[in-house]
Order: sequence, then C-alpha cells, then structure tokens
Amino acid sequence: MEIQVLLKDMVERGAKDIFIISGRPVSYKQSHLIENWGEEKLTPAKTQEMLLAVYALAKRDPKEFLKRGDDDFSFGLKGVSRFRVNAYKQRGSYAAVIRVVAFSLPDPVEMRLPREVLELAKLRRGMVLVTGPSASGKTTTLTCLLEIINEERSAHIITLENPIEYLHSHKKSLISQRELMIDTENYPSALRAALRQSPDVILIGELRDMEAISIALTAAETGHLVFAALHTLGASNAIDRLVDAYPAVQQEQVRRQISMVLQTVVSQQLLPADDGSLVPAFEIMQCNSAIRTLIRDGRTHQIPSVIQTSSAEGMMSMDASLAKLYKEGTISKQTALTYSMSQEYLLRQIENK
Repeated sequence: MEIQVLLKDMVERGAKDIFIISGRPVSYKQSHLIENWGEEKLTPAKTQEMLLAVYALAKRDPKEFLKRGDDDFSFGLKGVSRFRVNAYKQRGSYAAVIRVVAFSLPDPVEMRLPREVLELAKLRRGMVLVTGPSASGKTTTLTCLLEIINEERSAHIITLENPIEYLHSHKKSLISQRELMIDTENYPSALRAALRQSPDVILIGELRDMEAISIALTAAETGHLVFAALHTLGASNAIDRLVDAYPAVQQEQVRRQISMVLQTVVSQQLLPADDGSLVPAFEIMQCNSAIRTLIRDGRTHQIPSVIQTSSAEGMMSMDASLAKLYKEGTISKQTALTYSMSQEYLLRQIENK
C-alpha cells in the first residue's frame, strides 16, 4: 500500500483522523464516525511497513520510537496537507493515529469561536488556559488567538509544541515555533530558555508537570502573556489540576499565585451536530474578584455557580452554550444532555425561551 496514496485519498474524503492498527483495515474518522478504508485487515508486519514508510516520508529517524514505544511528530506533504502523527506499540505490534491538519490556518468564524474568546488576543499579560479532552479543538482555538496577535501587534511570540501542527508566518509579530524532541528536549528547559528570548507571548502546548507549571506561572507573573493547553474539562477542574501538581505544603502558595496571574479559562468540547458536522461548545471563566477569592481560598467547587450568574461579565457556562446550540437547531436535545455538566440546569436553560 502506497502511503502517499492513502494520505492523499484521506484528505480528499475529508477525514480527520487515520487509524493504522493491526487486526482491522485502515480506518478513518469522518465527523464522529469511524469507517474502514478497504477490506484488507492489517497484519503486524503490514502496520510496521506502513509506519516505517510514514517515518521515511517525514524524514524522521524511528530510533526513539523503537526505544520508547511511542512518539509524536508532524510533517507536510506538498500539495496535500500537513499531518500530526502519534506512533505507538500495542500488543507487540506497531500502530499509529494520523491527524489531518490543513496547510491554511483555521478561520475563527468557521470555527465558531465566541467573541469573548477572540478578545483574549487583546490581553498583554497573565495566563490564559484553554482546556478540554483530547481532540476538542484546543490547538485550533490557540492558533486563532496567536494569529490575531500576529496580524495586529508587534510582538515576539514563542510557541512550545509537541508536535507543531499549524505553521505561522511572520506578520506584524515575529514567531518562533519550537517542537519538542527536535528543537528542544522538554517543556521545562524550553520554558526556561524562552524567558531569555525576549518574549511577549508564550504558547505552551500542554502543561504536564509541576516544573512546567511553575515556570509558566513565573512567566505570567513577570509581565508576559502565557497561553497554555490543559487536558481537563471545566475551569474549576483546570485550577485543581494545577494545584494538585504540587505537594500539599506548597498548594496554598500556588493558589495565591494562580489567583493573581490567571486571566481566563476557556473549556471546550466538540459535539456532533444534526447535519453530521462537529460544532464546539464553550465554558468561559473570566477572573473577576469573586473568582480570584474562590481560587485563593481553595473553594473552586463554587466557581461553576459564579460562572452561571456572571454572563454580563463575559462568562458562559458549558450548559448555557449547549442550550444555545440546541435553541439554534444545531444539536439535538439528547446531544445537549449527553455533553452537559448539569442536566437539571441545562433543562432549565432549554425551557427558558
């Protein structure tokens, strides 16, 4: 099987993810459904052959993958698309999930990003978290925000990504994009270096551990604008994740630090729409004085209630976003209930005409 033929056909079909896993034909996800590409079931030998062909196409040495058992990287195929690859071993055989990433940067209007999210590009300092489960569109949202800054401000933007998905060109801003394992060893060392590279804006592809979180908070404290992604759903959960990364004796100090530098938490999900496409739903928490007090005092469980009653301050609960999509006829009532944070609150929102 010619790997370039497969990738080209997947792009033409509008596939989002391609699955190369032994025991099943090559599969792909289109909207929220997984389909087979052909009927031939892949053997372990075939998945190994295909994966090594992907490495060759990306001009990347598979040595680290063979050593560790998993690997992330990206590459472009001229005239076709860019691709993000997660290679891994399962049941002793090689496997991969390949995400199709367009050459062009995402359009905020097409992505249905709320005005409150887009206005985050106007911030000059502090920390903004974009959270959500895997494949919820976090990278797309962050890319849109960076591109607005790139087009409107004179700044030095440094991105730390694993891997790089979208390629930015220099416009009003200078953009330095660094990829883990190629341009730098890990997030903490890249973050420490970034602080010596005269940054105005720093993007962190994922906050993974205490050391990276600590440096990111310091960067936000010292007058930089820090955007970061986190794999959790809900603003209160995101704050708890940051705090819980620290030992108990340091958590009170960290809560105070977060309460001072955090500006906004955007939490998002991608939902199946009635027309077969995927649409985003958002929770937006703006750090007003009430939110900062709750963070500092460790009462994050009360944050959802503040979000629900603070729409006038640019906040939006996930359930209010779902109710809006339902009222617009974009998603079904069952989909709204499935993805809701509180079905009781959602039903009240739906019934409130």
